[in-house]
Amino acid sequence: MDDLQTPRRGSHDGPRAGLLADLRAGLPADAVLTDPDVTASYSRDMASFCAAGIPAAVVLPRTVEQVRHVMRTATAHRVPVVPQGARTGLSGGANASEGCVVLSLVKMDRILEIDPVDRVAVVEPGVINAVLSRAVAEKGLYYPPDPSSWESCTIGGNIGTASGGLCCVKYGVTAEYVLGLEVVLADGRLLNTGRRTAKGVAGYDLTRLFVGSEGSLGVVVKAVLALRPQPPGQLVLAAEFPSADAACAAVCAIMERGHTPSLLELMDRTTVRAVNRMARMGLPETTEALLLCAFDTPDPAADLAAVGALCTAAGATEVVPAADAAESELLLQARRLSLTALETLKPATMIDDVCVPRTRLAEMLSGTTAIAGKHGLTVGVCAHAGDGNTHPVVCFDPADEDESRRARESFDEIMALGLSLGGTITGEHGVGVLKKEWLARELGPVGLELQREIKRVFDPLGLLNPGKLF
Repeated sequence: MDDLQTPRRGSHDGPRAGLLADLRAGLPADAVLTDPDVTASYSRDMASFCAAGIPAAVVLPRTVEQVRHVMRTATAHRVPVVPQGARTGLSGGANASEGCVVLSLVKMDRILEIDPVDRVAVVEPGVINAVLSRAVAEKGLYYPPDPSSWESCTIGGNIGTASGGLCCVKYGVTAEYVLGLEVVLADGRLLNTGRRTAKGVAGYDLTRLFVGSEGSLGVVVKAVLALRPQPPGQLVLAAEFPSADAACAAVCAIMERGHTPSLLELMDRTTVRAVNRMARMGLPETTEALLLCAFDTPDPAADLAAVGALCTAAGATEVVPAADAAESELLLQARRLSLTALETLKPATMIDDVCVPRTRLAEMLSGTTAIAGKHGLTVGVCAHAGDGNTHPVVCFDPADEDESRRARESFDEIMALGLSLGGTITGEHGVGVLKKEWLARELGPVGLELQREIKRVFDPLGLLNPGKLF
C-alpha cells in the first residue's frame, strides 16, 4: 500500500509526493518503503522512554551512490534523515523524527576485503559484528569489539555509538579499531578520513570525530578496521562473593597487581537469578556477586590461579576455574544473556550505562542498590567490571504510571551518582534521546557549545539525526 494517500502530521501531499518521487528516481523500486505498517516498524530502537516520530519513508540503499542520492534529495527538500543499523541501540539514537527519511544501511552488508598482511578489514556498515568476527577468524585474525548484541548489531551501528563489549578491559573499544572511514555528508559529498597504514598523523583526526557521533555528522558507508592476530583460546574463572564490595575489592586487586585479563565481568544476585530463570544455567543463586575473569594468554591456567588467590583474599566464598573451552563458553553465554534475562522480569526496562573509575566501582554498586530500595524497584546490575562500566537495569511496568515515574527517577539518580563519582553517563551505549539532558550536565556549557558548532560545520541545515545528543 502506498501511503501517499495518508497525510502525515506536519506534511502535505504535494511536498511529500515530490520527495518520494525524487527518492525513487535514483533508487530501485524495492528500496523505498512507504507502507505505514512497514515504516512504523523502523520508527525506534530498543530504548524505553524515548520519543519517536513516523517516517515519511524508509530507504534501503545498496551502494554508496544511492546513499549520496538520498542525502542530496533530502537536502533539496529540507527533510531530516535518520541513519539506522540493526536498531539494537539502547538510547533512542536510531529513533525516527516526524516526517523524516529513515536511511537503513542493513543492505550494505559486504565484507570488501580482509588483508592478513596489513591486518585490516574493509567493510560496509551493514555487516553484522559476529559475521565479521568469524570471517577474520578463518584467516587467523581477530576483531576484538564484541557487544552483547554481536550476533545482530552492525559495524555501522557500533561505529555510531563507539560501542564496547566484554573484551574491552584488554583490547579496548570500537574507536581503537577504526582506522579510516568513507562518509557521505549531509549535502551528498563523499569524505574519506583516516588511513589504512599502521601509522598516520596527517591533519585533524576526523575519523575519531565520526566514531560515536550517532549519525549526526555524516553517514558511514565504508570502514577500514584494524585486526589483531587470533589469540589463544581463553579460559574463564567464576568467583562467588558474599557482597558486591568484596567483588569490587577483588577487581581492584587484579588490576593493581598488573594482570591483564581478556574479560572481567560482574553479575549481581538479581542478574544471576534472572539468567537461571530464563536459561536454567545452574549459576549459584546464593551469591551476592558473581565475578567472571578470563585469560587468553599462553598459560591461562596459571593466570587464573593467581587471580583466584586474589579473589579468595578479597573474600570469595568459592572460586571455580573452567576445565576447558566448553565450560568457559557456557559461563560467557550466561553473561551475554544478562540483559535479555533481566528484560523478562518486567514488561519494560531502562538500561543505564554509567562508567566510573575502577576505584569507585563499589560505591557505584552500593549506591545503585540504595536507589532501587528507595524507589521500591527491581534493579539488576551486570558490569564490565574491569572497565568500571556498569549496566544497572531498571525493571518496571509501563502500564503502571507511578512505577514508570519511579523508574525514570531512579534512572536519573543512577546517572547523577555516576557523575558524582567522577564517571560518565555512557561508556558504550551512546546518548541518543535518553540522555540528552545529562550530556549537557557532563560537558558543561563551553563543551556543549563547541560540540554544537562542530555539528553546524558538518550539517549546517541540521538534517542529520535531529534531536539526538543535544
